[in-house]
Amino acid sequence: MNALPQTTPDTHDRADPFVIAGRAYRSRLLTGTGKYKDLDETRRATEAAGAEIVTVAIRRSNIGQHPGEPNLLDVLPPDRYTILPNTAGCFTAEDAVRTCRLARELLDGHSLVKLEVIGDRKTLFPDVVQTLAAAEKLVADGFRVMVYTSDDPLLAKRFEEIGCAAVMPLAAPIGSGLGIQNRYNILEIVESAKVPVIVDAGVGTASDAAIAMELGCDGVLMNTAIAGAQDPVLMAHAMKLAVEAGRAAFRAGRIPRKRYASASSPVEGISA
Repeated sequence: MNALPQTTPDTHDRADPFVIAGRAYRSRLLTGTGKYKDLDETRRATEAAGAEIVTVAIRRSNIGQHPGEPNLLDVLPPDRYTILPNTAGCFTAEDAVRTCRLARELLDGHSLVKLEVIGDRKTLFPDVVQTLAAAEKLVADGFRVMVYTSDDPLLAKRFEEIGCAAVMPLAAPIGSGLGIQNRYNILEIVESAKVPVIVDAGVGTASDAAIAMELGCDGVLMNTAIAGAQDPVLMAHAMKLAVEAGRAAFRAGRIPRKRYASASSPVEGISA
């Protein structure tokens, strides 16, 4: 019987930890909690994705600030998931900082947040000037900031220098499903970053998630691609497999691209 390969899925997780703000996670797929038809579908899709970090839009979701209304934390309890409050819907640095402080109060001192400051209602592109200002204030206030930004490598480095825990460049506009439109910029960010790089926004299907991981990204965050699918739970499962496959392929090292064919079986030494 042939021996098992030295690298198996189990050893892969131990040898390749995914660490955010000092905590290790098994899943590199982060999921949002909006746009589902109800909380039960949110729960089932999150479980199918295998996600351990889930984002929550504080301005749009109830995590206790509205007593008597359905509470997201009842189906995604903080003792099982890392709740990642985000500042979706904020258009100024001041609003974003205020929202993060509210989240910290609601979650008993929780300091890990996802920062996004939107600059345009049509494209939902980030206002990077306001985002930089908010990041500086939040880091100084003790927050661990995962920051949504454009695909500009210089900006990504600036956020890292400020002290952000992760940079999250968009792959395409939020909710567009266009896939990875800027792979060379993202590759440049990945190659120069010393903090985790997580693709955020633009993923449409499983192959998009796999491409992001094959580029060397540390993770992928998505919401619309799952919640907007005809079968969100099945799509969540597909995304889980895609992220795992893409990361494994990145670590394995792909063959170089060539213009011409290369025989699968060696031809050297074959007699005429």
